[in-house]
Amino acid sequence: REFLRAINHFATTLTEMFLSNSDFELQLWNNYFHLAVAFLTQDSLQLENFSPAKRNSILAKYGDMRATIGASIRDMWYSLGQRKIEFIPGMVGPILEMTLVPELELRKSTIPIFFDMMLCEHRLTGTFNRFEDEILRRLDSEVEGGRGDEQYMQLFKSILLSCCQSHPELAKPGEDFVRLVSELLERLLDYRAVMNDENKTYSMSCTVNLL
Repeated sequence: REFLRAINHFATTLTEMFLSNSDFELQLWNNYFHLAVAFLTQDSLQLENFSPAKRNSILAKYGDMRATIGASIRDMWYSLGQRKIEFIPGMVGPILEMTLVPELELRKSTIPIFFDMMLCEHRLTGTFNRFEDEILRRLDSEVEGGRGDEQYMQLFKSILLSCCQSHPELAKPGEDFVRLVSELLERLLDYRAVMNDENKTYSMSCTVNLL
C-alpha cells in the first residue's frame, strides 16, 4: 500500500511538472509505466493464487490494488495526448502483460488502450504495423509463459472489434488484425495445453496448426 501511494505521488508529479511540451521527460514517463506495471503484476498481488480466506482478508483490508493501479496507468496513458506515439511500440509489451492479469474488470478497463495505440499510429503513418508486429511477438512469449486464457481471448476480440467498428478508417484493417490475434491466441492456448500431453498425434497437430 505504501508503494502504491508513492507511485500515485509520482504520477501526480509527472502530470503537473513533466507533461507540457517544454518540460516533457520521456524517460521519466517510461520509468513510471514500467514501475506501475511491475507493481501490478507482482506475485503478492495475484489474489487468485491465494486461499479464499486469505483473499477475502486482503480484499477487506486493502481492496484489489491491481484495479487501482490499472486505472491510474490507463488515465496516465490517455493524458499523454500527442506524445503517445513516442511509446509505440515500446509500451506494447508492458501493457499486454498488464491486460493478461486474470482480473475481469482490470482487463475490461485496460484492453481499450490497445485500440488507442492502433489509432494513434494509424493517424500518423496510415498503418499500425509497428504495434501489430510487437503485440504478435510478445503474445507468443507471454502465452508460452503461462499467461492468457479463453476469457482473455473473448474479451480482446469483443472489445477491439467494438472499438474498430466505431472508426470507419480502422474498421477493415482492425477487423483483420483482431481475427489474426484471436486465431493466434487460440492456437497458442491449444499448444500450451498439450505441451506435456502423451498423445503425440494431438500434440503434433497443435504444433502444425500454430506454425
